[in-house]
Order: sequence, then C-alpha cells, then structure tokens
Amino acid sequence: MSDVPIVNIDENLRIIGTAHVSRASADIVRQEITEWKPDIVAVELDEGRLSTLKNPESFDEEALSKVIKTGRTSLVLFQSLLALEQRKMGLETGEKVGVDLLSAIEAAEENEIEVKLVDRDIKITLKRAWKKMKFREKWRILFSLIADEPEDDVDVDTLLGNGDLITQMMDELKEIAPAAGSVLVDERDKYLAGSIQEIRGEKKVLAVIGAGHLNGVSNRLKDNKVLEESEWDQLKSVPPPNPAWKIMKWGFPTLILGLFGYLIMQGNYEELLSVAYTWLALNATLAALGALLARGHPLAIITAALASPITSLNPTLAAGWFAGAVQMKVAKPTTGDLQDFLKLDRFGLFWSNRVGRVLLVTALANLGSSFGAYLAGTAIIGTLLA
Repeated sequence: MSDVPIVNIDENLRIIGTAHVSRASADIVRQEITEWKPDIVAVELDEGRLSTLKNPESFDEEALSKVIKTGRTSLVLFQSLLALEQRKMGLETGEKVGVDLLSAIEAAEENEIEVKLVDRDIKITLKRAWKKMKFREKWRILFSLIADEPEDDVDVDTLLGNGDLITQMMDELKEIAPAAGSVLVDERDKYLAGSIQEIRGEKKVLAVIGAGHLNGVSNRLKDNKVLEESEWDQLKSVPPPNPAWKIMKWGFPTLILGLFGYLIMQGNYEELLSVAYTWLALNATLAALGALLARGHPLAIITAALASPITSLNPTLAAGWFAGAVQMKVAKPTTGDLQDFLKLDRFGLFWSNRVGRVLLVTALANLGSSFGAYLAGTAIIGTLLA
C-alpha cells in the first residue's frame, strides 16, 4: 500500500498529493494515469516552472544580467531560499526536484492525454509574497533557513503518509511569516482549486499537486467553491506599492537635494561641505560594506561606494545594480557555476558560487546603500534643525 495520499472528490475527479522529490510519488502518478485513464492530467505548474524543470540549464549569463538590470535580484534570492530545503531533500534522496510533475506530464503524453497547468505564474506568487511580507517576516524566513539543520536521513515517503505532519509544516510557515504563508499556501490552494474546477466540465480529471496543498484544495473542491471573477482578478494581480513608501522613495531624495540647494542659496558653504561629507561617507561606507559582506570583488566594492551617493538621490537607480554588473564582469560565472547554483544544495553557495555572489553583491550593496541614505539623511536633517 502506497503512502502517497490520494483523494477522490467524485467519480470524475481524483487528486494525488505528491512530494516533488519522491520517486514513489512519480511511480504512483504514472500508475494512476495508466490505470485510471483520465481525460485530463492537471499538474501544479505554470509555464515558467515547467520550462525550468525541462531546461534547468536555461538560466544563463544573459538571464542573470537581466535579473540585475530589472531589479529582480531580491525576488530571485527569495525564490532560491524558499527552494533550498526542498532541493536539499531532493539531493539527499537522489531525485530531481519536480520528478513527480515531470513524470505526470510524460505519462500523459505517452498515453495521449491532455495536460493542463493549473498553478499561478510563479512571478506573481513571489511578488505578492514579497510585497505583503514585513521586514521582520523576511528576516524570520532567512534566519529559519540558516539555523535549520536538515535531518541526516529524510524519509520522504513516510512523511507523505503523515498528513498531520505535512499540515504542521505548512502551519509553521504561516507562523514564521503569516503574509508569506497566506500567499504561498492559502492563495495557491484557492487558485489551484479554482483552476481544477474550471477545466473539469464533464471530463475525467486527475490532478497532481504537492501534498501540502492537498487538504486545502480537496476541501474547496468538495464544498464546490467557485471563484468569482473579482477573486480571480485579485489572485492574478500584484498589490500596488504602499503610497507611503512611494512618497518616501521620491520625497526623501527631493528633501536632501532641497537642503543642498538651500545651503548653496544661503552661501553657507562650510555647512554644505559638512552635509555633503556626511552624505558621501555614510552612503559609500554602508554600500561598500554590503558588497564586502557578499565577498564581492574589490572593484565591485569600490563601484558600490562610488555609485551609492549618486543613486540614493535617484529612485530609478540602485548602487547594487552597478556593483553586481561589475562583479559579473570581473568574476564571470561559468556554465558550471550556473548549473551548480541551480542545485543550491547548501546555503554557502550564495558566497562560494559566482552566480550566488553576483546576486548577493547586488542585493547587499542595495541594502547597504538604503541604510546609508537613511542614516545620512536623518543625520543631516538633525544637524540642520539643531
């Protein structure tokens, strides 16, 4: 008897709760497709994740450069951290992450069965989670991943058979970061259930989803909950930025530039030099410190220091973008680096791997620059008001 959980919603809808690193899950999926003969196989994937699973080497230097230029470094790091433990487990069990989902697609194609991707675009999911999380939640996730020591022997298939333990793991995520848990678990339960409901019609559907979503999705389907159009729109959209953040993003640099202009008009050049030195020193020092903590190349560290005082006055630029570009230029990632980073089997790869280091240099230089601008700005304002 397999430990892989299977739920029958009705005679035409069956759901398999799999582990994405389990050969047993993959085998059961193949068996169910062959024996149950569904009209549609629905899998917990979107186009982006499917492409990555099929072509893991597709993340190349050009893609890395685009990540830096479009300011998506934090999202990529966030996605990598969330996948770290799962990838560790996959390597320990000797299976490729996503083996269950790929097996479902392959078996469906072999049996000439239609395949439907029923998960939300991963970019929307990550952006929604990132925007909803407060700073302390982001820190808690980072700390839990660093501090958590994986078990020496991971019995994935036994874990699958223990539904209470799966639920406990999901609840722990919600406890550590409620906003992230809401987006990564609850929202995706709604989306997956809604997508499966939409494709059903009168057809026989076999859905393959992660075991952590099995309870939430199956309960919604049993209750025949249908998503309204407004709910679909909400789930598919990225929340707008907080108006207060937008005001701060543009208002703070404007205020600093205004203070510089005021001192020039007053002819108070001694105070102007003091203010300029404070701005330059704190911006440059903390941006450089961020790049240094990422173990960036000396030229990348210098670039972060030189760029920060300028980029902090322009909300459309970021010091980390320039530092990351220099890091990638002087310590160019190889194909091997790219492939090793995609495995991400240990946290240290963020520093030891050239791809990881480019991402860290970009992110930490940006973080240092932001802190530097805030500290310098408040120090300058405090001095002038004293």
